[in-house]
Amino acid sequence: MLATADPEPDHGPRTDMSATLRMCALSREVRPVDELIRFVVAPSGEVMADLKRKLPGRGLWISASRRAVAEAVRRHQFTRGFKRDIRVATTLAADTEILLERFAVEALAIAAKAGLVVSGFSKVAEVLQGRGRSPARALIHASDGAADGIRKLDAMIRQNAGNGGDFAEIPIVKALTSAQLDLALGRANVVHAALLAGPASGTFLSRRQMLVRYRMADDDRPAAKNVDKNSQI
Repeated sequence: MLATADPEPDHGPRTDMSATLRMCALSREVRPVDELIRFVVAPSGEVMADLKRKLPGRGLWISASRRAVAEAVRRHQFTRGFKRDIRVATTLAADTEILLERFAVEALAIAAKAGLVVSGFSKVAEVLQGRGRSPARALIHASDGAADGIRKLDAMIRQNAGNGGDFAEIPIVKALTSAQLDLALGRANVVHAALLAGPASGTFLSRRQMLVRYRMADDDRPAAKNVDKNSQI
């Protein structure tokens, strides 16, 4: 078990596949791997995030927090950890957030291709009222969407919950912009969408959770710990 909490870089993604805990190289706190991000050195010599934890080479683990990654850059933690000449971009924390956003968009696009995403106010309302072909796993709003439409759809969830309906616990996702939703769904001006039940839905929610945790991990709010209970993030 000690090997799973080693603060030194791992020896590759396939050398310790059973590891469930790692030590953050910055804070030296032992955490589940889902609360950490693995970083590797690309062939170009640049440090980059390995979000799927599958890239070859040694990996250094940092808490999944924008502040932690920025602090690791500031303290030259990557240079010390990898013990070799590397290039670390000063924008690594922001670059990692962009990768996490792309990671979530990619998963939503896969769910959409599987027919598990309904978009448009009226169609989403039908799903929330129980008139869709499949139950909702999540309600998705563009983070830059108009407040009126968001308020009306959110009210449907509250009404459903008050009536003992099935949607009391579904998350309300506001992690992506309208442009990012457009990209994922292959259409223009997407503001509202409903994620339907299916295998690909869980992948999107997991990746969205990674993104939200990265943005909020330094926050003491409960949403930072559990982002899947009616959390509007």
